[in-house]
Amino acid sequence: MDYDEVTSFLGEWGAFQKAMFLLLSLSTVPNGYAGMAMVFLADTPDHHCQLPHLDTSWQQHNLSLSPSLPLEERAGGQWALSRCQRYRRANSTGTGFSNSTEGCLDGWHFDRKQYQSTIVTEWSLVCGDSWKVPFSLSVFFMGVLSGSFVSGQISDRFGRKVTLFITMAVQTVFSLVQVFSVSWVMFCILFYLVGLGQISNYVAAFVLGSELLGKSSRVTFSTLGVCVFYALGYAVLPLCAYFIRSWRVLLAVLSLPGLLYIPLWWLIPESPRWLLAQGRIEEAEAIVRAAARKNRVTAPALIFKDHELQGTNDHSHDVQYTYMDLVRTSKMRNVTFLHAVVWFIITISYFGLSLNTPNMNGDPYLNCFLSALVEIVAYVVAWLLLKLVPRRAVVTVPMLMGGLVLCLIHFVPQDYSVLSVVLAMAAKFGVTASLSVLYISAAETFPTVVRAMGIGICSMASKIGSTAAPFFPFLGVYDKTLPYIVMGLMTLVAGLLSILLPETGGMPLPQQVSEVQTLNWFCTKCKPPAEKKLPEEDGHL
Repeated sequence: MDYDEVTSFLGEWGAFQKAMFLLLSLSTVPNGYAGMAMVFLADTPDHHCQLPHLDTSWQQHNLSLSPSLPLEERAGGQWALSRCQRYRRANSTGTGFSNSTEGCLDGWHFDRKQYQSTIVTEWSLVCGDSWKVPFSLSVFFMGVLSGSFVSGQISDRFGRKVTLFITMAVQTVFSLVQVFSVSWVMFCILFYLVGLGQISNYVAAFVLGSELLGKSSRVTFSTLGVCVFYALGYAVLPLCAYFIRSWRVLLAVLSLPGLLYIPLWWLIPESPRWLLAQGRIEEAEAIVRAAARKNRVTAPALIFKDHELQGTNDHSHDVQYTYMDLVRTSKMRNVTFLHAVVWFIITISYFGLSLNTPNMNGDPYLNCFLSALVEIVAYVVAWLLLKLVPRRAVVTVPMLMGGLVLCLIHFVPQDYSVLSVVLAMAAKFGVTASLSVLYISAAETFPTVVRAMGIGICSMASKIGSTAAPFFPFLGVYDKTLPYIVMGLMTLVAGLLSILLPETGGMPLPQQVSEVQTLNWFCTKCKPPAEKKLPEEDGHL
């Protein structure tokens, strides 16, 4: 007897399930804007060398009349005033200039029309220091990478709930401290710590919801729940940034809502599945009985029986599972490696497209908002498709379509810039839909005893990709379509690899390592899950 059968008396969509769906989904809202806020916090306004012999107001409005700045060729073959060079002054009064150039020895003058301040204007992250802008976000994703590695093991060892709230606290506290950064180095160190909690609490909420909810609502939670609420947080970002043009004030406004989640500690329970895997049957029963009271149903006198419940009669709670168990058996190793590679590639495309919104033609706030709306539509469509077609198809087809559309952007004439934006948004739609279903596929593929660690490894792989993603938009310096070509080809490779993923739709969540499915090696029939074995038979020592 498996867990879903034992707890079937609760029903699929009672008051308890609705409350968990809403609360855990709400917990992911800050994740939607935490890292993506760098689109506005670190945007680079137009700038040129500071010209101390000229009045600041004159530089703002009459710069084109100045003979102090040389011209430079930018992407697309356009010529404009240099951002990083100026002509040397022939004399101390500045009335004459030589033909030789020099760097911006007196600093830079930044255009204040769009932003009151960003970290770029605060610490002059331009010209020779322009690499610090994408590197700042890479530092954040390095923190997320570290957090994914640590949180997976903490979640499987100490519980889903503890991990969720610890990582939420880390994200909120250090985001607030980051507002008071006095240097770029301090900003990056704190951003790394924010990253430790950012996606880690998203994964913890996802795993906890997957284990608290039943089969029918699990897919809805994974798409219309955490994913849509994540996108809603993303949609809030451009609305806040439009009205708040100072990076410190904007960061403070985005960080403070994290304090509102403190009361959720008393409303969200631990996962009964995890408690059973640890042998803590009485605690699991107490949570299920509380859920029954909330749903107004009568629980049986004895819910969990040691000799009947799958996953509690093999002493799995006496065994401490580690990351080595993700590669110990061939089936587990193949599944882990394939998921990690696909997650790595698709995340580069996802964040590469999201971070490239300021470089698109048109208003950056509108482009960012449209990108968020495309995500919401993608999640809803993915949810609808999952009711009709297999999981693997919803992962593979949108991914291949997204990769193909990205490659087509290269052939769009420059005069049709709107078409380029439309194609980029269409690619974002496909990539987002695939990524949302990958979370479901991973949760249904990895067994309970290592599920958080398995998703943690996938998250680690994706964060390695997201660490590199901020540099992809900078390829546009050489050719505006180059980022799309590279991301498109990589996305096509990921789509082809995703064909090998096992189909998990309609199957119970595996409890033990021995229940993991094999890869889809183009077989005509899907192999059934292997029979349950003792931990020693799995190769776990």
